[in-house]
Amino acid sequence: MLDMVLSQAANGLVLGFLYVLIAIGLSIIFGMLGIVNFAHGSFFAVGAYLAYALTLQFGWVGTLAAPVLTGVIGIAVEVVLIRWLYGKEPLLGLILTFALALLAEAVLRLIFGGAAVPFAAPKFLAGFIEYGPILITKYRMFVLVVTALALVAFWAFLSYTAYGRIIRAGSRDPEMVGLLGINLPIVFSGVFGMGCLLAGLAGMLAAPLWTVTPSMAAGAIMPAFVIVTIGGLGSYAGAIVAGLLVGITTSMTIQFQPEWSGAAMYILMALILLVRPRGLFGERWERFE
Repeated sequence: MLDMVLSQAANGLVLGFLYVLIAIGLSIIFGMLGIVNFAHGSFFAVGAYLAYALTLQFGWVGTLAAPVLTGVIGIAVEVVLIRWLYGKEPLLGLILTFALALLAEAVLRLIFGGAAVPFAAPKFLAGFIEYGPILITKYRMFVLVVTALALVAFWAFLSYTAYGRIIRAGSRDPEMVGLLGINLPIVFSGVFGMGCLLAGLAGMLAAPLWTVTPSMAAGAIMPAFVIVTIGGLGSYAGAIVAGLLVGITTSMTIQFQPEWSGAAMYILMALILLVRPRGLFGERWERFE
């Protein structure tokens, strides 16, 4: 019994870290641009399908380009569509990004078909790792390590680079950042592309673990919103803690109470918000109140 619980907890950590990558991208886009991006899950799906297509052409090495290409697509979407929504009625952003999510799914169906595509983990990551009572596949351990390194690298980027400091300041007061002479449109494009890159990275890593279908975006966007809500708006640490909580809760529920697995993260969110209405690490943000 203990072996099963610990192994399932390890699987939950993997799922949680993937959720964190998606949620942090969603959080920085909302914090900086003020756009609730319902299409964010679509970039997760795009990352998975790009990884699949690149694998067919170049092998697993080609998948390294999938997150970057997803980020480039995100920048193009921001320049062509999202940029015209800044300062407008928030409802317009909701409608446009929801329509964009539907369009992305339709395009993926047109290109790849509606059926799931086969995407296996690389052969060198086949097999299991046993550490005491914990049993986990090599690929899941690989995902755990890569996502943890990616989160540390992104935290260092936000904390120790000039562009990272601009993003953190702009998420609080973009108007003031603009008054300092910084080109906000370029910063906004970069932030949107960066958020999409993180979603694409999550899609690339999740592709061998999830069923790769055009509708897989729905399985990513709702947990991301839940994690941002639980962790608190704009909190990097909050997103990580919330993502791990959601991942472990979902994994444990699937193992022991599968009929409750779909509702588990929402119940967790409701319980936390009853105690902490702003989320675990949420602060007061004047621009949204």
